Amino acid sequence: MKTILNSLIDHRSLSKEQAKQVLVDITSGKFNPSQTAAFMTVYMMRSITVDELQGFRDAMLEQCLRVEFEQSVIDVCGTGGDGKNTFNLSTLSSFVIAAAGQPVAKHGNYGVSSACGSSNLMEYFGYKFTNNIDVLKKSLDRANICFMHAPLFHPAMKNVAPIRKELGVKTFFNMLGPMVNPAFPSKQLVGVFSLEIARQYGYLYQNTSKSFVIMHSVDGYDEVSLTGPVKVFSNSGERMISPEDLGLPQLKAQDIRGGDSVEESAKIFMNVLEGKATSQQRDAVIGNAAMGLYAANQEDGLEAAVERAREALDSGKALATFKKLMEVQNEISA
Repeated sequence: MKTILNSLIDHRSLSKEQAKQVLVDITSGKFNPSQTAAFMTVYMMRSITVDELQGFRDAMLEQCLRVEFEQSVIDVCGTGGDGKNTFNLSTLSSFVIAAAGQPVAKHGNYGVSSACGSSNLMEYFGYKFTNNIDVLKKSLDRANICFMHAPLFHPAMKNVAPIRKELGVKTFFNMLGPMVNPAFPSKQLVGVFSLEIARQYGYLYQNTSKSFVIMHSVDGYDEVSLTGPVKVFSNSGERMISPEDLGLPQLKAQDIRGGDSVEESAKIFMNVLEGKATSQQRDAVIGNAAMGLYAANQEDGLEAAVERAREALDSGKALATFKKLMEVQNEISA
């Protein structure tokens, strides 16, 4: 590790093969926590290269517990790390997308740089994390959605998780999260915290067979904030999309602010599903869910995606989907 650190300190970058090997070594516990923290810190101070990102991704996927579903699933997630503390838009959007008919294999984790990640939220509601493929398939068959708690599918991360938690800031592992879903989804919506990372993701995803949308709001959000335009990279190229393009109003930052605790976040979550949220919270969820539905079926266009998302939320189907997922869980636990 000393040689690698000195090389990085001298402003050199790693090849794809070097990046893959060093991450395998880190996750296997070959290096001590101080060395690992130093390595992670490098990427807080300089940009990651496409080769490094690809090498890190390949190492994670090679070591994960792979899951295969019959359905053509989508994953909806963000890198986090934007420091905006919005409510759980990607988690809510996942249930709306599933309710609209698109199977979802949601890959999530505890919040690192925010008060409440998707795993914190699901755990609060009593969801029992599992990597049992039969349970996940049953959830997907019955509720059109399953939830995969990342640590259960990436056991090699056990040596890194405590260091990430102690650092408490975004690291390159935030960038990797959306790329290492163990279900290898054929469709993906990814929100990222910087335009540079969005371009790198776009470059990598163009070399896959995925139907994808990578998005970054120009004012810094890793999601469709509706506080301004969002830069979108997809199979058909790149474009700027405004709230007006989605037929939705422009919002202010305070309109989509999340809770300061898991309990507050859970209250917002249920208010949205039960139709008790503010119109601004509802619109933000519709905007993000629409982008996911667009990622899955780009030929249908954005307008159709917005209408499908709105109908799935306003009709109560998204709430029913959430209840169905929890119902399947309760049956298994009984």
